[in-house]
Amino acid sequence: MSCASCHDPAFAYGPPAGFPPAEHPGLRAIPSLRYIQAIPQFTEHYFDSEGSGADNGPTGGLTWDGRVDRGRDQARIPLLSPDEMANESPDALVLRLRNAGYALSFATVLEALETFEQDGREFYPYNSRFDAWLEGKAALTPREQHGLAVFKDPRKGNCSSCHTAERGANGTLPQFTDYGFVALGVPRNPSLPANADPLYFDLGLCGPLRSDLREKNEYCGKFMTPSLRNVATRHTFFHNGGVGTLRDAVRFYAERDIRPLKWYPAGKFDDLPRKFWPNINNEAPFGGRRVLSDNDIDDIVAFLQTLTDGYISAPGYNSSTR
Repeated sequence: MSCASCHDPAFAYGPPAGFPPAEHPGLRAIPSLRYIQAIPQFTEHYFDSEGSGADNGPTGGLTWDGRVDRGRDQARIPLLSPDEMANESPDALVLRLRNAGYALSFATVLEALETFEQDGREFYPYNSRFDAWLEGKAALTPREQHGLAVFKDPRKGNCSSCHTAERGANGTLPQFTDYGFVALGVPRNPSLPANADPLYFDLGLCGPLRSDLREKNEYCGKFMTPSLRNVATRHTFFHNGGVGTLRDAVRFYAERDIRPLKWYPAGKFDDLPRKFWPNINNEAPFGGRRVLSDNDIDDIVAFLQTLTDGYISAPGYNSSTR
């Protein structure tokens, strides 16, 4: 299989429509490879120089649990995974490359993949309609503008508390993530084979794929906050791919605590052992009252659709003039 089998360029280097929901069967959803270049290296104590200077806790790194920092190290994971490309070892991979017709095109396969992912036109084009709107070269509809307002309102959507929607202090475009980690209490996905074992739990930062933080109980259940750029191209959401539409992903935030039986037929927070429930985020829009109406949800979704790359604007627009 190729990298594009999972990371399809037509879907912002994320999974194509109809693709199985996990990168490793029974484990995690396939992330997009776009807009990962700005992610900082993993640290347990991140101090944002553009913010208040407060300790933001675990931040950065690649993959859902931040366990690698460089593109070449991320590329090693699928190349050697028995559930993906299934190369038996690094030596076996090198032998395959030597026997392939394109062997001379690679200095080393991992560095070659890492270098390719630095191509700005492919991996960080910043050419969505939202980007054009920020430059004053496109319009948002009233519904999209309302969706953005609800997205940013700390009393309602509060989405931008993690999915940063403002330019950086130096004018950099919004990444729609703070690169942090959060436990959302996402429902267990019964379609993942690993979840057939009632004793199996994917705990994110504290394992099982990441091993160095297993004793940090306060991290269990926390996963990387992904960028929402190109989120409307996706067909699976959250780390376990358990939600299948963007509207339902937004609706989960609005209804987790007010309609728990809808999301957890077998019992609330069924994908996280009870002892780790204190780690679950309870900020707005979570809580015991509804703060997002159906119209609010629809408008947030409408706004998120403006974050899809490839917007073609009116004549004279040039994304390189940002």
